[in-house]
Amino acid sequence: MRTAVEIVEVAPRDGLQNEKRLFTTAQKIDLIQRMVTAGARRIEVASFARPDRVPQMADAEAVIAGLSLPDDVVTIGLVMNKKGALRALDTNVKEIGAVCVASDSFAQRNQGQTSLDSANMAADVVRFARSEGRRAQVTIGAAFGCPFEGEVDPAHVIVLAARLADAGPVEIALADTIGVAVPAQIFALVSEVRAEIGAVPVRVHLHNTRGTGIANAWAAIEAGAATLDASVGGIGGCPFAPDATGNIATEDLLYMLDRSSIATGYDLGRTIDTAHWLAGEMEAPLPALVSRAGPFPNLQA
Repeated sequence: MRTAVEIVEVAPRDGLQNEKRLFTTAQKIDLIQRMVTAGARRIEVASFARPDRVPQMADAEAVIAGLSLPDDVVTIGLVMNKKGALRALDTNVKEIGAVCVASDSFAQRNQGQTSLDSANMAADVVRFARSEGRRAQVTIGAAFGCPFEGEVDPAHVIVLAARLADAGPVEIALADTIGVAVPAQIFALVSEVRAEIGAVPVRVHLHNTRGTGIANAWAAIEAGAATLDASVGGIGGCPFAPDATGNIATEDLLYMLDRSSIATGYDLGRTIDTAHWLAGEMEAPLPALVSRAGPFPNLQA
């Protein structure tokens, strides 16, 4: 087992993109800076998607321009294609996150192309970003199941990962976009993809739609994943996937890792404080559990 795991905070992008309540630019900046204070050193800050399709991310450039973060914080901007990459490269975002999808039906709805075409597009975005001197990585969406086709063949995901690795990304992420995976499935695919792509690190992006998210995170770590995505408060989802509920909660993941002596660099108390602040901004309870129950031992309760 690893003694340390990197966590990418995704609430400002994947967390907010599926919420009906539109956050202001100032609120987004506040959320980002609170999570950096809590320990985040890689954080998804925006998506350069079409504003008419993802209105929650329409102010991507303004959010990035308004940030004042320590030099060691890597900001990530998600892009769907080269047009999005051009927008991102016009900002000072430090890392480009490209996306492809593991099923044709979902890829058509998400990006208007086949699964293989989406992988080729993502590889082109990685190469382009690198040529412009910017870090780049790729996420394979719906890697564990598709809302329209059902099961996804792991062999196809491995083919996609190999094709993407040739483009030279800093990592490849496997996303359980609709929260259908179970630990055995996570362990198997992470292990197989790692064996295929060699030195390229594997990141895992999990949703807790069916309550398996935290168990899946543990399986990913056991299989050698270097990095996990999480969203403070457990907010989020995909606008193009029916019933895709929130990401695994950052505070829930931190509690498990802290109690298992796996370092993350995050402060659980400050993360819980941010979750409470976020619930207040949303005027609604959030899905996360640890920010409700508190840490343990919780001698102040």
